[in-house]
Formats: sequence, C-alpha cells, structure tokens
Amino acid sequence: MVFRKRNKVIAAKTPSELDAMEKAGRVVGIALQEVRAAAKPGATTADLDKVAEDVIRSFGAIPTFLGYNGFTGSICASVNDTVVHGIPSDEIVLRDGDLVSIDCGATLDGWVGDSAWSFGVGDLADDVDKLNRATEQVLLDGLQAMVPGNRLTDVSHALEVATRKAERDFGVQLGILDGYGGHGIGRTMHEDPYLANEGKGGRGPLIQEGSCLAIEPMLILGGEVDSVVLDDDWTVKTLDGSPAAHWEHTVAATSQGPRILTPREPQG
Repeated sequence: MVFRKRNKVIAAKTPSELDAMEKAGRVVGIALQEVRAAAKPGATTADLDKVAEDVIRSFGAIPTFLGYNGFTGSICASVNDTVVHGIPSDEIVLRDGDLVSIDCGATLDGWVGDSAWSFGVGDLADDVDKLNRATEQVLLDGLQAMVPGNRLTDVSHALEVATRKAERDFGVQLGILDGYGGHGIGRTMHEDPYLANEGKGGRGPLIQEGSCLAIEPMLILGGEVDSVVLDDDWTVKTLDGSPAAHWEHTVAATSQGPRILTPREPQG
C-alpha cells in the first residue's frame, strides 16, 4: 500500500459515537463469552453460531457477519489450522484439545463492534497454549500504539515488535499471516484504512482523537506464514497444517490513551 499524502487522517468519531460503538462492542463481548461456554467436545461450529446469533439478537442487535458478501454465519469459527474466516458447519465437530478462534460482529443502532479471541476446548498442547497466550499479548501490547499523533503504521510496527517480543517471552516461533490485518470501523465493519500486522512505522494517515481501528493479530505456530483459501472462497488455512490463533479488539484513540470498545468483562 502506498501513501502519498502526509496530511491524511483516520476519520474520527465523537465521544457519544464512541459510546454507541462500545454498546455494540459489549454485545459482541457477551456473545464471545457465551460461545466459549458452549464450546464443548461434541459441539459443532454451527452450534456455536446459533449461540452467538441468539445472544446478539437478544440485545436488539444484528449479526454483522451474516450475509456479508454472502457469508452464511453470524461468527467466523476457525479451528486449529484454520486461521480466519471459518464458516460455521454441522460437519465440524469440536474435540478435546482443539484451538478455536471465534470472530464476531454486532451492529447496534447503526454502529458496529468487531472482536475475536481464541481458546482451547479442554486442555491445549503446551506449544499451542503458548501460541494462544502470545497472540493475546501481542494484541494488548500492540494496541498501545493507538494514540492521537501516531500514524497508521506505528500500530503495524508495534504489533510486529510485540510479536518478536512474544516469541522470546513464550519460547515459540510465530509467523504473521500474510495479506490479512485490521481495518477502520464505525457504521460499517470495514472502513478505511487497512491495517497491516507488521511494517515500518511513521507512515500512513494520522491517528486523531476518536479514530477507530479493529486491531487483529493472526499468528501461526512455527513461523511459517503461507496460507491457502479453500474453494468456499472464505476459509483460510495454514499451508503446512500448523495451528493459528486470532485475537481482535475494536479500539479508539483518545487523549486518555487507547480505549477498547469491545470489552469482555465476566458476566454475573
């Protein structure tokens, strides 16, 4: 991607609009928690999809993913070597030890929340658990660059630096999935700009107070980054069968620092 104008900025939302986005984001957070609770051995990813849709609609929201460019689910459910965009299916049955990545979006009162996390069904293998915890750490470390005055690729660079730090911290090799990344978000799920998960900092449009990005590292265990899209035109798998993890938050830049608009507090 080439940026020719240094004066470009990432569109900003007002404080009240950020509050509205957080309402949508909280619905997503609750849906993710309910999906995780339902992810038991023997459940299908279609079962998880129904849980998410029921939760989203119970709050008067709409599943953002459902029907998006023909997508047939309310969530993306990606298991083990599926990195992203897994289509929920009755034929994908969860087993103990599976790594499951769930990406979910909800539209409430015209605003979109978008978030993802990965978790184990039962106990994960040690190296897969490290991959997953490392990917969460990369998200939480990388989003710290989402502050007014930075540029878009400062977030990309922060994610890359966080990935290399996580490799050292967890003692695993991590590959950054080629060709996929985060994005602007607001009244639609995908707004400009595209956010790469690695790269040199100091480039791209300016982050201003109220700018919002969906920040989503997608990491592959073992360091290999090649992937393939299946014939369904959605499902992205690692080429060598390595497991992958995906974590995402919708984040706003504020004068007080990054604001996560998709919190996942435990439900009472």
